[in-house]
Amino acid sequence: MAAFAKPSQFHAQRENSIVPTTSTCSTSTSSSLNLKTFTHNLRTLHPPLRNAKHFGVSNSVTATTSLNSHNPNSDIVQLCLLGDLDGAMSYLDSMHDLRIPVEEAAYVALLRLCEWKRARKEGSRVYSYVNPKSKTRLSLLLGNTLLSMFVRFGNLVDAWHVFGRMEERDLFSWNVLVGGYAKAGFFDEALDLYHRMLWVGVRPDIYTFPCVLRTCGGMPNLVRGREIHVHVIRYGFESDVDVVNALITMYVKCGDVNTARLVFDKMPNRDRISWNALISGYFENGKCLEGLRLFCMMIEHPIDPDLKTMTSVITACELLGDERLGRVIHGYVLRTEFGRDPSIYNSLIQMYSSVGLIEEAEKVFSQTEYRDVVSWTAMMSGYENSLMPKKALETYKMMESEGITPDEITIAMALSACSSLCNLDMGMNLHEVAKQTGLISYMIVANTLIDMYAKCKCIDNALEVFHSIREKDIVSWTSIILGLRINNRCFEALFYFREMLLRLKPNSVTLVCVLSACGRIGALTCGEEIHAHALRTGVSFDGFMPNAILDMYVRCGRMNNAWKQFFSIDHDVTAWNILLTGYAEHGKGALATEHFQRMIESDINPDEITFVSILRACSRSGMVEEGLEYFNNMKYKYSITPNLKHYACVVDLLGRSGKLEEAYEFIQKMPIKPDPAVWGALLNACRIHHHVELGELAAENIFQDDTTSVGYYILLSNLYADNSKWDKVAEVRKMMRQNGLIVDPGCSWVEVKGTVHAFLSGDNFHPQIKEINALLERFYKKMKEAGFEGPESSHMDIMEASKADIFCGHSERLALAFGLINSGPGTPIWVTKNLYMCQSCHSIVKFISGEVRREISVRDAEQFHHFKGGFCSCMDEGYRS
Repeated sequence: MAAFAKPSQFHAQRENSIVPTTSTCSTSTSSSLNLKTFTHNLRTLHPPLRNAKHFGVSNSVTATTSLNSHNPNSDIVQLCLLGDLDGAMSYLDSMHDLRIPVEEAAYVALLRLCEWKRARKEGSRVYSYVNPKSKTRLSLLLGNTLLSMFVRFGNLVDAWHVFGRMEERDLFSWNVLVGGYAKAGFFDEALDLYHRMLWVGVRPDIYTFPCVLRTCGGMPNLVRGREIHVHVIRYGFESDVDVVNALITMYVKCGDVNTARLVFDKMPNRDRISWNALISGYFENGKCLEGLRLFCMMIEHPIDPDLKTMTSVITACELLGDERLGRVIHGYVLRTEFGRDPSIYNSLIQMYSSVGLIEEAEKVFSQTEYRDVVSWTAMMSGYENSLMPKKALETYKMMESEGITPDEITIAMALSACSSLCNLDMGMNLHEVAKQTGLISYMIVANTLIDMYAKCKCIDNALEVFHSIREKDIVSWTSIILGLRINNRCFEALFYFREMLLRLKPNSVTLVCVLSACGRIGALTCGEEIHAHALRTGVSFDGFMPNAILDMYVRCGRMNNAWKQFFSIDHDVTAWNILLTGYAEHGKGALATEHFQRMIESDINPDEITFVSILRACSRSGMVEEGLEYFNNMKYKYSITPNLKHYACVVDLLGRSGKLEEAYEFIQKMPIKPDPAVWGALLNACRIHHHVELGELAAENIFQDDTTSVGYYILLSNLYADNSKWDKVAEVRKMMRQNGLIVDPGCSWVEVKGTVHAFLSGDNFHPQIKEINALLERFYKKMKEAGFEGPESSHMDIMEASKADIFCGHSERLALAFGLINSGPGTPIWVTKNLYMCQSCHSIVKFISGEVRREISVRDAEQFHHFKGGFCSCMDEGYRS
């Protein structure tokens, strides 16, 4: 028979990349060789010699001597019978050197021994002797033996060559090769071989169908699975338990649990595998209650459950979140023989952790006699899910001290805990452990490392790990995009998103991360493109996507677009909070309070974030009485206990309105200890109203608890600079240097004709920098001619100019000038900035808005500034002299 053409998908695979472990797919008979079967097979090939001494097994007789006095083929068979592979190979090599013919029985015995001992190297050597350069056909026996060995080794390349050289093929030949392709994951090729087998007239048996059905379930392909079901009936195997069990498994893997149940109900005889297949199938398809009912039927039948049954049932309790049922199953387990099995304990730990009973999980863990790496990892997972990352790391250290080697899941879980705690030192140690143990090659470890470094503000380390991954998945790309976003490198995040689109399709989680980056830098066009993509792909209503789109429009300052998005989605409390935050940033307190009332009328209960937003809106709009009323209503009307963020908002509310003493008294009367954010609100109010003494008091309290936040040093420095205390400014900068603090460089973004352009402070390398500077100089000159104080006014000495350059950077001026040069007359300009806007820049942009008669919007680190006709929407709040 001519050899078949090699399946195209398999052709490119390397020999050692495929490792199936069995040569057939029988569910009732194990295909692995045991010693009894092996010796029986060899004895059928050649009768044993009565005297084994002459084989050289127990003495040092050389293979050559033996060859000269006895039948060497018989010697090889007998050595294989005794399991002496080295001796048999020595005989074979000598026979080859002396050009003595090797009988087929000797080859078969050697090949079966190589298969049994998993001796890949020796098996390939035997094949090299069997496989001369001439195109000799292989007998059925020898071909099947070679097929079985190569499939067991995962060497499908040579298996295919052997299959093509066989004189004839029987059912075993086809079963072995179909099973090999299926085990290697080449499902289409396995089914193609099955159909070729039928085409040449070979009738399938009970070993064929389980393998082919398992292939259909692995794809999964319900249509082809039903086709094989028809074949099962046609060939009369619908009553065979192993075949029907494979049918049930195929249907549940393809998601058709109802048909699986029909097949199950029609079975004349069922074994434990039948029950387990359908019970686990119900659980896998989210029908936990039906699975539990079937479990109860199984016990009543009566069929004793096994380990697989019990672990599936415990997992079902976890999925249902049913604490009571979990305890009942736990009690049942303790009364059975499974009460001491580690896998049962591990499942119980996971189950109790998932339903929030971490103490019960700890009890089970402490009662476990043998704790393997899965036990420790399950306990760590429980702590992590219960928001106890510190306990998770402590558990990891205990596991390490007991000499348990972690696996990739353990390392990933520990790294996740480090991310939650921002524990960079421990994370770097785990990174080193992953390198030493080779676990860094696992995708889950690499992706968790990216997340850990990003959350610990080491984004360059995260990028290094990201670029070391050869085959990046969607989680890798999403992790690095989110990492760049949370490290304020949103421009790069959009760049990586564009790169990802060339390789992978984004999911809704990726799009949410990118939308957040678009909102941070005002990339409206990019955000609109993602919105359109979400609508086209049907993910615009998945998870947080609707609110992410709403948040993007709000952050880009497009409240009309935000309203359209708001009315197209379900109005949950998060959506209302995003709107209220937008009005707060725009300084529209009246609109914020109006929409808060609409929210209440819509039967949406406000949460803690709602009151942060409404208090900020009142603060920015000078609505002191309204803000205090909302604060009082929190506890007494809406039963929400104020937290530190709410207290900080009230201090800001009082301070901005000039009621500094009241703000200080409010802090003194707080029922909880004020944190640096509360004192920071007072410090900012003192900066606005030039109250140096109280500002110093606030700063003193801040630096008792926080010496690493740059923003507080900037506020204090600006307070001193605004009051011409330059020696104090120098002291603050010295403190910053001593603490190793660096101010982020000023960066502004402007979108022109759908493209976002970034400008750093002092950017002299932009292609249009000469035009930009020339335009700004003309505006400075016009300001002086109009009697305004320009950036070079006499009262602004070198110290003030330096302070502004460091803590503002004036990058928004460059972005604004670029926008004016490259857009048509009357086109609004939208600029986004990463730092606060200084008084000088605020005055200049106000003047420019009147000169060019355009609307100019600048969103700095605190709020939106809408300039039009020489006025700003903030009414110069925060820039009072």
